[in-house]
Amino acid sequence: EKLRVSEPSNAYDFGQIINAVIASRDKAACADLLTITDPKKLPVLLSNKLEGEILLIFIQSLEHYIAGKDPGLAYQHLFYLSKVKRFKVVLALLSKKEKKEVQQLFDLLSESRSDQYSLEDLDSLKKVYEL
Repeated sequence: EKLRVSEPSNAYDFGQIINAVIASRDKAACADLLTITDPKKLPVLLSNKLEGEILLIFIQSLEHYIAGKDPGLAYQHLFYLSKVKRFKVVLALLSKKEKKEVQQLFDLLSESRSDQYSLEDLDSLKKVYEL
């Protein structure tokens, strides 16, 4: 059964939904969550709870469900994810295979056009993601 996702009102709710998404490996539900969550709120909602598996399921959901339809939203999420506490630590712990997934998302965004970002914006964000 598909997870039902509603807009989280606080970090605790967001964490509960993320835990359910990860437990079920439900990338579609994760995409639903990212679609209804204002990217600017990610640093507050994730607080200091960012983990590798959270970053990875976000990347996969953005790549497979959001970037094709709304590359601007995918970019905004990547941008604000990079502002989350522990981002640098989590990034440093990604494997080569996981980094490749992040690269694929950036490749997809560079092929897409959006008024939300320029190729220069994308390039500077890639540097933040150490790509």
